[in-house]
Amino acid sequence: MLEVEQKFAISDKNDLLHQLDHIGARRGDCLKQQDHYFAHPIRNFAETDEAIRIRCNGSNNRITYKGPKLSTISKVRQEIELEFESGQRAFEQLAEMLEILGFQPLKAVKKVRTPFSYSHGQHTFEITIDEVEELGTFAEIELMAEESELTNAEEAIIELARSLGLSNPIRHSYLGMLLENEP
Repeated sequence: MLEVEQKFAISDKNDLLHQLDHIGARRGDCLKQQDHYFAHPIRNFAETDEAIRIRCNGSNNRITYKGPKLSTISKVRQEIELEFESGQRAFEQLAEMLEILGFQPLKAVKKVRTPFSYSHGQHTFEITIDEVEELGTFAEIELMAEESELTNAEEAIIELARSLGLSNPIRHSYLGMLLENEP
């Protein structure tokens, strides 16, 4: 399965919340997320367009590998995500283990994420509103799809974004945007 995603900067969070309510999107609980990204010891992830991160999602923890982007319209990439023991101690231990193995910490991305689920036709969209420290407020629309369904998934995301008044998708990750803003 591939992750198909579009991200948008938003200036009026309340307007988007109203739009999501209007279409019947189901709101989940807000979560504080902390993502720690790491540089590979011998591969330049900036050149290969890959990422490895550990995420503290409330008290739940996950490690994620993101493969290179496969499309130019949306962010399409392989994503492998695994849960590991919950709690801050386990999060810190995994970060320490990665560093011992030669991975270098890059940057932490801290955000408050408000998730929504919206089913339309054959698709169930994951929509999030992210309030990202140092960057602002963004909306993401995501679908998981088989490679043979990519065009259909991208078209469905574009159509939903348009209906929500979202335009000008951003292909950069939050990490990329934060690194670009560094002096």
